[in-house]
Amino acid sequence: MMKSRYIIGFFALFLIVGVLLAAGYQFTYDHAMDRQKAQVREEVSETKSIAAEGEKVENPDAADGFYLCELQGFVAVYLSDRKTIYEFTEIPLTDLPEEVQQEVAAGKYVRTEKELYAFLQNYSS
Repeated sequence: MMKSRYIIGFFALFLIVGVLLAAGYQFTYDHAMDRQKAQVREEVSETKSIAAEGEKVENPDAADGFYLCELQGFVAVYLSDRKTIYEFTEIPLTDLPEEVQQEVAAGKYVRTEKELYAFLQNYSS
């Protein structure tokens, strides 16, 4: 009889500790996600010119080329100044071959709009 009470007590204690750990994990996860969202908003607000998602910014300096860079895990197209976003893409960096991932992480240069859209079309499907 006494052993069953100890077993029930230990089980209840184990259950309470488990619930507290899960609640603590959820709290820290939510806090980390809020910080990351704030960081993304800050990074996006630092750019000079941003179009609505899926739209491109008119590029008066198209002859200067473009840079493909990583932005929050996705490929983003920047103008030649590497600060102004030309176009957002929905291409995850992890979907690219390793060699191309490294090129994009370093800022892959593309000379013409034709080459740019050839690259985007090749890796978006």
